[in-house]
Amino acid sequence: MGFRERLARMIMPKNSAYTGAGTGRRAASWYAPVTGPTRQLQADLPKLISRSRAAIRNDPWASSGLEKLVSNVVGRGITPKSLAQDDGLRELLQDLFLQWSEVSDPDGVLSFYGQQSIAARSMFEAGECFVRMRNRRPEDNLIVPLQLQIVEAEYVPLHYNDTISSGNIIKAGIEFDKVGRRVAYWMHKEHPAETSFDSSKLVRVPADDVLHIYEPLRPGQLRGQPLLTQVLLRMFHLDKFDDATLLRQEIANLFTGFITKPSPEAGAVDPLTGKPLDYSNGDLPMVAMEPGTMQELAPGEEVAFNTPPGTSSDYPNFMRQQLMAISAGIGLPFELLSGDMKGVSDRALRLMLNEFRRRIQQIQQNQIIFQLCRPVWSRWLDMAVLDGAVSAPDYATNKRKTAKVKWIPHGWPYMHPVQDMQAQKMAVRSGFKSRSEVVSEQGYDSEQIDDEVAADNRRADNYDLKYDSDSRDIPKEQEIIEDKDDAQE
Repeated sequence: MGFRERLARMIMPKNSAYTGAGTGRRAASWYAPVTGPTRQLQADLPKLISRSRAAIRNDPWASSGLEKLVSNVVGRGITPKSLAQDDGLRELLQDLFLQWSEVSDPDGVLSFYGQQSIAARSMFEAGECFVRMRNRRPEDNLIVPLQLQIVEAEYVPLHYNDTISSGNIIKAGIEFDKVGRRVAYWMHKEHPAETSFDSSKLVRVPADDVLHIYEPLRPGQLRGQPLLTQVLLRMFHLDKFDDATLLRQEIANLFTGFITKPSPEAGAVDPLTGKPLDYSNGDLPMVAMEPGTMQELAPGEEVAFNTPPGTSSDYPNFMRQQLMAISAGIGLPFELLSGDMKGVSDRALRLMLNEFRRRIQQIQQNQIIFQLCRPVWSRWLDMAVLDGAVSAPDYATNKRKTAKVKWIPHGWPYMHPVQDMQAQKMAVRSGFKSRSEVVSEQGYDSEQIDDEVAADNRRADNYDLKYDSDSRDIPKEQEIIEDKDDAQE
């Protein structure tokens, strides 16, 4: 062995070329099993789901974080805007879908946009949910014969794995054909946790009728992972610690005293009564604590007060640090989870919200729009055409022309309304952005706004009313002056 080889062997780490893969003393307790994207979930997912739901039921931080994520992802609803070229057809589709959205729930409890919220909530809480698209009969008298049934993750048995006679393989309750395509879902008829549950009854539902709403974190992952997975144990112990601290403070606030009597002596008498001292009171207190009490004690009796420990001085900082870790684990800014804006500047808040909104937009596009809204619109349009509610003669050969749609999420309010509106105005006038896009960013439909503005103008003209909001009466010179003022500001 040459000198260079001996030198390389001397300076090379003994455990591994990567410190993270070392097996020395520092990594002796590091447990990192090698698992596939679905195998480990099959082992742990039922417990993760039950603990996640328990935390959301009982832990205010878990519940608050979930509600804030759902309200930011869905808001008042992600609405469709038809992009059909024919104006009459586009208007018909918009009006028809709006009417249908009120009867999309078979239980009649939620609208389609309420179902978006419950689907997002289920996805965060249990990692996934399933939506069955149920075609209805004409005698049901629906505007479009379609309804959506949202079921929880437990409806598809996680541990159901089999190979059936057709050669298809069932993994985690999902049936795949020989080329790996999802062809069906095997479902219970009712929730497995209900009292009347019969585990022997499974129904095969074609994959075309089922929407699986979840966020895969690894390629090939078949089932979803609850949002709180990384912070469940931390939240459990933090809640116990916080509850113990509260109890300790409650005890500390009980101003308790102890009366010490003199030691019993043979023949001792009570100096107040002249009778022998009686020590048979048991656990009954001699003196009750009341505000403003001045109690006279017998000779030889003393009072000692307890000194329970108070809250540790670093309790606020400790709680803040733990909540920051929880916020990072669920992808929610600490300030939004806790409501603590101490020390946050306006510029830092804008940066934080912009980063958070990118994550929300990712979930909106990849899960709610792509996995839920897009296939629902496609099936809804198919049923509307088949039912005769929509007339499209070339629909079978050119569905894309009729089915084009843009989904508009609920917009976020401006952080600086005047400045942000001026920036939007400049972007539109410079050709960097369309007016329709500005309206869409606020969660509205530009055509609907145009119709409302035109109706307002007609009504104002009929009553001979003049408003500053009517841009038709602004002279060109004044408009130029306003633009200069905006630029200076």
